[in-house]
Amino acid sequence: MGDESAVNLTAGNGYLEAEKQRQGLEQVVEQPPIEVPQENEPRGGGADLEDELGPLAKLPGTWVGSGFNLIARPDKHNDRPFFLELNATTETLEFTPISGPIPNRGSRQDDITFLGLTYLQRISDGVHGGGLHVEPGIWLSVPPTSAPAAPQSLVRLATIPHGNSLLAQGKAFKVPGPPKIEEISSTPIVVDTGQLVSDLGYLDPYQTAQLPPGVPEGSVANPNLFLQADIEGKKIEETEVIVISTKPTGGVENIPFLVENADALSMNAVFWIETIDTEAGGTLLQLQYTQTVILRFDGIDWPHISVATLVKF
Repeated sequence: MGDESAVNLTAGNGYLEAEKQRQGLEQVVEQPPIEVPQENEPRGGGADLEDELGPLAKLPGTWVGSGFNLIARPDKHNDRPFFLELNATTETLEFTPISGPIPNRGSRQDDITFLGLTYLQRISDGVHGGGLHVEPGIWLSVPPTSAPAAPQSLVRLATIPHGNSLLAQGKAFKVPGPPKIEEISSTPIVVDTGQLVSDLGYLDPYQTAQLPPGVPEGSVANPNLFLQADIEGKKIEETEVIVISTKPTGGVENIPFLVENADALSMNAVFWIETIDTEAGGTLLQLQYTQTVILRFDGIDWPHISVATLVKF
């Protein structure tokens, strides 16, 4: 494309390019251009849903499953620098197609339209049943643009009850076979030096915390072990990979209390939509994701990592 804005979307802070290499996406099957109905035509407009939604086409419906959540949170209430919370989780994730094409009016280029989905994510503690997280949001499938010069992209908008709102942008790839789920680190980083926290004894909870039932050993250091265990022995025909980040295009907004006490700085996530052969001779769809939100407090950046494996019903 040659334009800096286009380069930023695909390179930016290197997250997207790094994931392409980490996940072995050299065999990527390029997505066809998205087709959307003309303005004022009803949804469908002669185009198949997959053509309209592109990589989001398999998401509509209800997904149910389990996961693992790791978060170090401030603990002034108990006069401790932080508390490491580990949860086995149960999750329901519902996607609903938006009822028609979404027009965005242009001033430097002609209008664009695109399709999207609303979603509602509900996560509970898998042991005690208490609610942990609720998140309404939107996924959009945005076509290429000339002003700014940018390729086709996916956009996720989310609102979290703690007082955060985020906008993230990324791309999707289709690869044959299973996903390549790499190791991910939960170790916090000192802001001033950019080095891993190494103070003797400070991170003892990361070594001594008891994992919830059903979570593999070693998952505190590498939560993606949970995902790797869930696909072991399964025959996966193909995988749609969605890589998305709040950097360089997007960001996270927080209420003042969070800015002062536990500022959410960024979010990176990878979603894998897997087509699995069943023993009965059919196929089922499985959705896995790993998401990292960086929380900053006490001069340290703390990775808040959530992973889950969900099946479509």
